[in-house]
Amino acid sequence: MVPESTHTPAAALGYADLDRLVAVMEGDEKHSGAANSTLDVLWVLYDRILNVTPDTADDPARDRFLLSKGHGPASYYAVLAAKGFIDLDVLPGFGQFDSPLGHHPDRSLIRGVEIASGSLGHGMGLGIGMILALDARAQPGGRVFCLVGDAELDEGSNNEAIAFAGRLGMERLTVVAIDNQSSTYGWPGGIEQRFAVEGWSTAVCDGRDHDDIERALTQPHPNRPHVVVAHVEKDS
Repeated sequence: MVPESTHTPAAALGYADLDRLVAVMEGDEKHSGAANSTLDVLWVLYDRILNVTPDTADDPARDRFLLSKGHGPASYYAVLAAKGFIDLDVLPGFGQFDSPLGHHPDRSLIRGVEIASGSLGHGMGLGIGMILALDARAQPGGRVFCLVGDAELDEGSNNEAIAFAGRLGMERLTVVAIDNQSSTYGWPGGIEQRFAVEGWSTAVCDGRDHDDIERALTQPHPNRPHVVVAHVEKDS
């Protein structure tokens, strides 16, 4: 059973604390570049967008966030700690044998984590499955947000997920693609065109500008899934 949070109230911590929280996680192979590229998008999601708190982490009507780009989770853990899902005291143990904070997030060990991830290319498919289940239950609310990396989109499983969600008009689904120019193959016209040809709504934003990220995430997309391509300078 996932433990209840005993963390300091979320109001006590903010964006300015995140670098400090990341810094106390000193485990090996932290994938600092991967973690850093997601920091601002993760903060905006949990601070301004997602309808989920530690108290509603089991509510069927909650929003669900899936970190498909599961390697390099230090920023994810820092944001969850700032928002009260993770006790601050466990952060220094990141990556240790007896720590709940592994190099890949584990949904059975961390409150608020929806999927165990790390092996790339699975988040969108899992998100689609969640939406199908919510629809089958006629569950109101319950949006699904999935964060992927541009290099992750080289995995073929994403092609099937993009096409399937587009054909079904999955309005509950929003994908955030972090574009830090890591992809091997890329896509003609940019990542957003890969989704647009399958019927998705698209938006592009500066992945460090919080207001721009919020604008892109809140763009209306009736009867269509939505993708936000967040541009982040590599190693910035």
